[in-house]
Amino acid sequence: MAKGFFKNILKRLQFNPFSKKNHVKLGLYGPPNSGKSTLANRICQDWLGEEMSTVSHIAHETREIIVKEQVSIKNKRGKELTFSLVDTPGIATKIDYEDFIRKGLKRTEAKLRAKEATKGVIDSIRWLDNMDSVVVVLDATKDPYSQVNITIMGNLQARNIPVLIAANKVDLRKANLEVIKAAFPQYPIVGISAKYGKEITDFYEQLFKLVK
Repeated sequence: MAKGFFKNILKRLQFNPFSKKNHVKLGLYGPPNSGKSTLANRICQDWLGEEMSTVSHIAHETREIIVKEQVSIKNKRGKELTFSLVDTPGIATKIDYEDFIRKGLKRTEAKLRAKEATKGVIDSIRWLDNMDSVVVVLDATKDPYSQVNITIMGNLQARNIPVLIAANKVDLRKANLEVIKAAFPQYPIVGISAKYGKEITDFYEQLFKLVK
């Protein structure tokens, strides 16, 4: 898959999963294993007392769009923000079933997983046109100048969708928040650890600035 492939899909598809807009749709986007589902779970645990998604060390574990309606958060001043939280499958420019085999899956299961993951990528992009705001979750330990990240940011910029970058896994030694800031200076960036809740309060404050 290439950048042009995703742009062509976006031009061709006409898709409206929300025929009526009751409130804001906040999408979590990013590469596989960046921590989108972990962050979704953190948000839902903090404000709803329940988890939202399955988390796995195997890439593309989230293969379908998952929506949690009526998520309400409050800031330090008591202001309330309500939105539909949309956890999306990881965006990838290449999905190879052999990658799943290397993770211990049998060939038949690996091929099925690759097929489902590919569909998940296409679904994620179809939903992009319906997002009011997007949090892009990036792994702060990895190079931000990847083809996947450039593809995601390019599609968001083309649609003028408000973006907040959550640089995840800042609890790890290899995390480098400054590199991510240098790569995407046009966007607000907050460093977090979705797993341990580090800087999560600052993340919630940023959501109030993002979602309007």
